[in-house]
Amino acid sequence: MSDNRSLWPPGHFDISYEFFPPKTPEMETQLWDSIARLAPLKPKFVSVTYGAGGSTRERTHNIVARLVAETDILPAAHLTCVSASREEVDEIVRGYWSVGVRHIVALRGDPPTGVGTTFEPHPRGYRSSTELVRGIRAIGDFEISVSTYPEGHPESRSIEDDLDALEAKIDAGATRAITQFFFENDVYFRFLDKACARGIKIPIVPGIMPVQNFKQTANFARKAGASVPDWLAHRFEGLDDDPVTRRLIAAAVAAEQVLGLAEGGVKEFHFYTNNRADLVFAICYLLGVRPVTEKVAA
Repeated sequence: MSDNRSLWPPGHFDISYEFFPPKTPEMETQLWDSIARLAPLKPKFVSVTYGAGGSTRERTHNIVARLVAETDILPAAHLTCVSASREEVDEIVRGYWSVGVRHIVALRGDPPTGVGTTFEPHPRGYRSSTELVRGIRAIGDFEISVSTYPEGHPESRSIEDDLDALEAKIDAGATRAITQFFFENDVYFRFLDKACARGIKIPIVPGIMPVQNFKQTANFARKAGASVPDWLAHRFEGLDDDPVTRRLIAAAVAAEQVLGLAEGGVKEFHFYTNNRADLVFAICYLLGVRPVTEKVAA
C-alpha cells in the first residue's frame, strides 16, 4: 500500500497512537476496531504498552506481531526493566527483531508494588531505562523511543534531573522522546526551550491525553506527576452523570490543546488513546489529518 501522507498539503502533521493489551474478548474487539478506525490516518507508528510489572508481556508481543503480519502499520513495542533478567529482556528484543519489529519504546517501568513505591531492579536485570536502551542498541539497529517528563518524573528532584536523564538515554542510543501528558502547553514549550539550550536534538514529541473520564484522568495525573489545572476541573464540573456532554467537552479541550501546540510550531503528536478511536479521530481531523481517498480513473 502506498504512503498517502505524501499527498497531504505542506505543513502536514505526523501522528502516532498508544494502545494497551486488552483483558477480555470485548476489549479485544474494541482494540482492533479502534486500530481499524485510526489506520486510514496513516500514523507514523502505533505503540503497544506493557501492563503493570510487565504483566501483559505475552499479549503485547502477540498484538505487535499481528500488526506486523496483518496491517501496514508500523508498531512500536513497549519494553521495561521490571521483573526480568537481562537475558530474558534480550530474548524478547531478539524475538521482536525476528518478527519484523524495528521500533521499541524503552522504559524503566513502574514498580510492581505500585507508583510511589521504591523501584527494585531484578538482581540480574537492567537497572534503568538508560541501561535498557544501551542493551537494545547492542542487539539491533532499532528506532528507540523513550519517555520524558516536562513537569518532572515523580522520583526526580528537578527538571534539570529529568534533562540529565534524557541526555543519558540519548547518549545510550535513544532516537525519540515522548512526553508524559500535560494540559498546559506552556509546560511543554518551557521544557523544549530547556532541552534546546542543552543541545538536545532528537524529537521531543508531546504526549496528548484526551480526557475520557475526568476523575480517572485526574487521579492518574497525580500519581504520574502531571498537574491538573483548575480551569480543566471547572470545565468538567457537574458532568459526572452526563457522558454525552463530557465527550463534547473532552473533544473541545483536546482540540484546543493540539491546535495551540500546532500554532507554536509542533508538527508531531502522540495520542494516548485508551483504546478508543472516536475522540482521537476527531482531533486529528481538526488538525487536517484525514483519510485520503485515491481517485479512480473514469
